[in-house]
Amino acid sequence: MKPTLQIGNTAELTITVTEDMCPAFDGIVVHRVYSTWSMGHHFELAARQVLMDHLEEHEEGIGSHLSIDHLAPTPVGRQVRIIAEAAELAPTTLVCDIKAYHILPDGKEKLVGKGKQIQRILPKTTLHKLIQRDV
Repeated sequence: MKPTLQIGNTAELTITVTEDMCPAFDGIVVHRVYSTWSMGHHFELAARQVLMDHLEEHEEGIGSHLSIDHLAPTPVGRQVRIIAEAAELAPTTLVCDIKAYHILPDGKEKLVGKGKQIQRILPKTTLHKLIQRDV
């Protein structure tokens, strides 16, 4: 990792909840709200954004852990702001704390999710060997 990756670095994204982000089982939408698995996807994206500009040419990151506490619903059509922050760093590990906020119609924000994502940083050659090992 480049020395520019520091505890406190952040990345942010804002999404609008769409129908394809709703929880659905066997093709049947259960609730017209932001699903936990969509939140997980966006948590992964935000954490990746914290890392990507700080990788050396020969390195790649790979997710190794994701935890989510989904605290409240966000209806279809509403916006969610996701913020990932580098909370811990080790030579081969980045831990991001992540929060999701429902942007309310009055502009205020409500915490609707929080969690943690861990990425391991490996040489691309090592990662390739790991992937090919079980093929």
